[in-house]
Amino acid sequence: MSDVSVNVRRILDRIENAAKRAGRSSDSVRLLAVTKTVPVEHVREAISCGITHIAENRLQEALQKREALGAHSLVWHFIGHLQTNKARKVVENFDCVHSVDRADLALALARQVSGNRPPLSVLIEVKLQQEDNKSGVAEADLSRLVSSVKALPALDLRGLMAIPPPVDEPEQARPFFKRLRLLAHDLGLSELSMGMTHDFEVAVEEGATMVRIGTGLFGSRS
Repeated sequence: MSDVSVNVRRILDRIENAAKRAGRSSDSVRLLAVTKTVPVEHVREAISCGITHIAENRLQEALQKREALGAHSLVWHFIGHLQTNKARKVVENFDCVHSVDRADLALALARQVSGNRPPLSVLIEVKLQQEDNKSGVAEADLSRLVSSVKALPALDLRGLMAIPPPVDEPEQARPFFKRLRLLAHDLGLSELSMGMTHDFEVAVEEGATMVRIGTGLFGSRS
């Protein structure tokens, strides 16, 4: 049994246990494999273990992986910062975009959705604490952006995404996950993309419906 297969099983078990602690079904949590810099053969191993949701930060790397993995039935998530000039390629190659953080990006994505395909699933990235090097819409501007996205029929606004500020212990991230859950509830949004390798169990306990795991599945990035 490979390290990847062991890791997949371990992460799924931890998701299940965290969901049980919160009185939830683990079926309500999707495991997104973050494959940034991960060799294609390791991604294939994860797929052979049942992984169907792939998350990528970088468009060009994702396009190369999509070509290599073309025979597999996968759901592709774009989770990185996105420039408007990449909107067409992202719409053509991804099923869900987690990083909508401004109205001009939402409009650029909507314009690229052709009339013969379903609306593009999107999440709004929220900046829960002021950090100069982090993307995301400020909480004060969130309601306005939600209204802008909902006004675009080509986009299907599913929920919110956030990356908490760096913390020493997973438990320190809990207030940020709770805050995102409350924001989503107030806005009538059901999806919560939150939690990574170091803190996903706390995120699941606080209502995450998607956790983004890279290192926990594939080891440290090169």
